[in-house]
Amino acid sequence: SMSNGQPATLLRWIQPLFLIAAGIFIVYLIGNQWGELRAYPWRLDMVWFAAATGLLLLTWAVEIWIWRFLLQRLGGNLPLSDSARIWFQSAIVRYIPGNVWQPLSLTFLCHRHGIRAETTMASVIIYQVITLLGTAPIAGLYFLLESDANLHAVLGVIPRWLPAGLSLLPLLIFLINPTWLMHLLNWLLRKVRRDALSSTLTRGTLFSAFLVTVLNWIMWGATFALLAFSLGDYARGQLLELGLRLTVIYPVAYAIGFISFFTPSGFGVREGALMLFLAPYLPVAVITVIALAMRLWTMAGELILAGLAALWERRIAAAAHTAANAPLHWSAQTSTHSRRLHDKPAHAHGDAPHTPVDAD
Repeated sequence: SMSNGQPATLLRWIQPLFLIAAGIFIVYLIGNQWGELRAYPWRLDMVWFAAATGLLLLTWAVEIWIWRFLLQRLGGNLPLSDSARIWFQSAIVRYIPGNVWQPLSLTFLCHRHGIRAETTMASVIIYQVITLLGTAPIAGLYFLLESDANLHAVLGVIPRWLPAGLSLLPLLIFLINPTWLMHLLNWLLRKVRRDALSSTLTRGTLFSAFLVTVLNWIMWGATFALLAFSLGDYARGQLLELGLRLTVIYPVAYAIGFISFFTPSGFGVREGALMLFLAPYLPVAVITVIALAMRLWTMAGELILAGLAALWERRIAAAAHTAANAPLHWSAQTSTHSRRLHDKPAHAHGDAPHTPVDAD
């Protein structure tokens, strides 16, 4: 718990170390692939790139909405502006190996807004579970509808129903009784002698969050497709077919990278999955470039937005400090002014000077 202040103080000291470590990993990721990036004959279609950038920002906004929606249903009230700021401040620590750093950062930052650590952590766990489950129908659709020749290149002799079933089974369990996750979290809290969470995470609420998450994954895939189009020259007839494949494959590769727990934000694993799934459609060099470009582009966007969030927080803190000191300053001025009026001679106000009257 953070209620006694000691863990919060510890996290306050550790968080800058998270940011430094994340920065080191980001530099390493770029440097590790610098040769391939330099050798590629770069071109950039600004129309496609602008469309991809706009959709990326919208996709991030939907992600924040989903997490805030779950947080509110668990009893954590956080303004939308603060939710966005906290989200991006926590995003870049995902590049430290392990998938626990962003939840820890979110928990610490939300605690500063008076939200229980257990509430934030539960919202993040449920968000991540729903996020992974949101890729299941997309993966199942891919395995069921892909051609036999292309699936053979990806799966070898494995029958298509096996990966399709494995991807859809967790989703079916979730849809049968989505509130089991909340019951499990409360059971764990009681085991560690913590207060259970009161929430309105009903079946309908969780299913609504799931549907929006599936839509969000489609937006992520479409963003990847638009970025690929901005970096290559494709015939008009290719755009629709290739765009659909890129849109479906990217969420699946992202989920595979996410469950590779010890890699920084799935680096290498996600790109390897993209290489495997896209090999029947694009040259290896092209897949490498668009996969790395997507990674570096989203990292750059998160860094920029995290920096803006930090500046925003400093501005809010400065405004709060000014507002807190303003009444004291005003009171001091008022007190001084009143004292001067009290000490001022009466004739200064236009009154006749007072002449003492002789008692005699």
